[in-house]
Amino acid sequence: MSDRLMLLDTASLYFRAFFGVPDKVKAPDGTSVNAARGLLDIIAKLVTLYEPTHIVACWDDDWRPQWRVDLIPTYKTHRVVEVVAAGPDVEEVPDPLEAQLPLIRESLAALRIPIIGVAEHEADDVIGTLATRSTMPVDVVTGDRDLFQLVDDGRGVRVVYTARGMSNLEVLTDESIVAKYGVLPTQYADFATMRGDASDGLPGVAGVGEKTAATLLQAHGDLAGIRAAAAAGEGMSAGVRAKVIAASDYLDVAPTVVEVARNLNIEVPAEPVRALDPSEVDAATALAAQWNLGSSMNRAVAALAR
Repeated sequence: MSDRLMLLDTASLYFRAFFGVPDKVKAPDGTSVNAARGLLDIIAKLVTLYEPTHIVACWDDDWRPQWRVDLIPTYKTHRVVEVVAAGPDVEEVPDPLEAQLPLIRESLAALRIPIIGVAEHEADDVIGTLATRSTMPVDVVTGDRDLFQLVDDGRGVRVVYTARGMSNLEVLTDESIVAKYGVLPTQYADFATMRGDASDGLPGVAGVGEKTAATLLQAHGDLAGIRAAAAAGEGMSAGVRAKVIAASDYLDVAPTVVEVARNLNIEVPAEPVRALDPSEVDAATALAAQWNLGSSMNRAVAALAR
């Protein structure tokens, strides 16, 4: 089996599990475990379907880095429930999910799946760096369109997109990005910058939607080319030119916010996925019994054993 790295956008997956798995099964102490159980089931399915030899659970050490907020103050503002002066702001996370995060980390550790996060950076930046540094093909598992910018057929980097649910996974390649949006993956960050994204608090270029953004990129190659053409009054209508010029302040800073980091001080773990040894299986089984993770942990252990 050829080596293949799977990078999990962990928060994207445990949020999906929390909202997608009914909160019927509880731990013996009454704690909700739907997100933890659901994430284990997701991992079991992904490992079975795509057979990675290496897996990393990429973590949001800072879900809203200050350096991004300094550039665009509206960045993820609507998801802040508490501003923290000396650290990351507190994200709006349902209490029953927040309570499960330590268990999720413990479950990943029990499966020997490394968790990697970087201070002042999001999981997207961890994924961007590891996908760029990997010498093996990569599957990025996420429900976040921002990571489409990493797709690269030449290097074997795909996105396994979860937005339509775990029963309708989409594997995105260069061809499918072009088919969906009319731009290459290398143009996707510029496309997203112009389009904007309300879910991230990115305003975009007022009056420029996906179709216009794609047309401009097809004509001018990248955002720098579009801005140069607008400044010269060439290659676009007067109305579109005015919109691009009016958004100059935003366009000066937005690419830095939208583009994922690719040069963090982290490396792809060398240790491949492997079956747990008997003592590790015992520890995982004990954790599952303590928290009523039951068949979900069993399925994840069995998938990794393959």
